[in-house]
Amino acid sequence: MPQFVLMYVGGNPPETPEEGQRNFARYKQWLDDLGDEAVSPGNPLMNTRTVHPQGHVTEGSQTTASGYTIVECEDMEAALTIAQACPFLDTGGALEVSQLGKMPG
Repeated sequence: MPQFVLMYVGGNPPETPEEGQRNFARYKQWLDDLGDEAVSPGNPLMNTRTVHPQGHVTEGSQTTASGYTIVECEDMEAALTIAQACPFLDTGGALEVSQLGKMPG
């Protein structure tokens, strides 16, 4: 069965600790509801560095990606349905959905 990456992009931080707790509870429930479809749930990106073509390294990212989840489901339409139910969208963020390819060899 194909796997898909749901990349978390953008989003607004919670305005209060209580809002953060509510957001996290909804997100955790969404992940729990995915069950076995969530192959690699909720992976935050941290301490990002960017390696440039000339080889120098800068601190931070060139994108607003903050994490990802890998799901396994029937097809892209199923992956999009999963993404559309994600409470991260309620924070003003977006989800980029990509099918994982296999490298030959």
